[in-house]
Amino acid sequence: MNRRVLSKFITCTLAAAVMSAAFSSFTIAAVKSEPDPAEDDFTIVMVGDILLHDGIEKCARQEDGSYDFSEIFRHTKDVIEAADLAIVNQEVIIGGEELRVTGYPSFNAPYEIADELAETGFDIACHATNHALDRGKKGIDNCRSYWSENHPEVEPVGIYETKEESEHITVFEKDGYRIAVLNYTYGTNGIPLPKGAPYAVNLLNEDKVADDLDRAEKEADFTIVCPHWGTEYDHGISEMQKKWTKVFANHGADLIIGTHPHVIEPVEVYETDDNRKIPVYYSLGNFINWTSGRGKGVADRMLGAMADVTLTKDDKGKAVVKDFGVRPLIAHVESAINGSSVYFLKDYTQAKSFLNEIRKRDANFSYKYCEKLCEDIIDTDLWR
Repeated sequence: MNRRVLSKFITCTLAAAVMSAAFSSFTIAAVKSEPDPAEDDFTIVMVGDILLHDGIEKCARQEDGSYDFSEIFRHTKDVIEAADLAIVNQEVIIGGEELRVTGYPSFNAPYEIADELAETGFDIACHATNHALDRGKKGIDNCRSYWSENHPEVEPVGIYETKEESEHITVFEKDGYRIAVLNYTYGTNGIPLPKGAPYAVNLLNEDKVADDLDRAEKEADFTIVCPHWGTEYDHGISEMQKKWTKVFANHGADLIIGTHPHVIEPVEVYETDDNRKIPVYYSLGNFINWTSGRGKGVADRMLGAMADVTLTKDDKGKAVVKDFGVRPLIAHVESAINGSSVYFLKDYTQAKSFLNEIRKRDANFSYKYCEKLCEDIIDTDLWR
């Protein structure tokens, strides 16, 4: 397989209202074709929020009362499964039916979603979200226990049963690469951390973040930070996101992939004072959702993005970003068993979009609307 030569420069810029002098150009191959990784390259994908509103859970509920979430991932599974490292933002806690399965505003998912995430090929599930404490410490304990007892191949990050777990740096190892993955949330919807367990959810605390990143530098050769941050339903980049980007970068982060706003945000590059260039995906938006909201802007919540990153080893054997891009996604929902699924934008159609029931909540939704929205926010040279 041929190595793709980095040959064309593009300058990624923020919108004027959020421009910062710290951001600058990054050298990448400006092509829309699929990357052609060499044998010793390492591929990473990450998807945004698994947001299990009531409508999504109803679609997954089978006639016998069980849950089957496989249809959600059917059209994206091949790409996820093929990646060397696949990460998902599990927006809602997986506490099981014993804690009552519910949607918005206080979520709890059945264990079957964990089964399907594992079956789809995800290696790491980010759980540090504003909904992490929707079922209290019991929800966290159930979630962690289910992962460890049933799918030890998947590492949950960002929530912890014990203090010892919270002090562990997750390092994914494969083919000579050691990739640290760190996950933090801005808060937990006003729910206080459990009494006696302040470690239960990773919060954006600067001292802890700095310490974790410093340790990750010693334990891994590449570090990904997955922050739950930003402003819901806002495609712009907040001052809070800029602040934390600088913190992460100054302490050695190599890649930043954000979630929480429920809509996509720009993909840019942060350049440090020592000239390190760090790709930043400010928000991947939702992977799957069926919001109860209505009106203009609701359609935007159905457009998501898959981060697609290729690493390679430089002359000194250090893992570095060779190439990065985005695979735009569409969440499709219809009121039927197995009626919700996620498609790559390139595989979706205008005709299919007219069947998407989100149109009942925002008539603006269509394939063309989502395509134009993605063009406005993410440079098309980054699209896969």
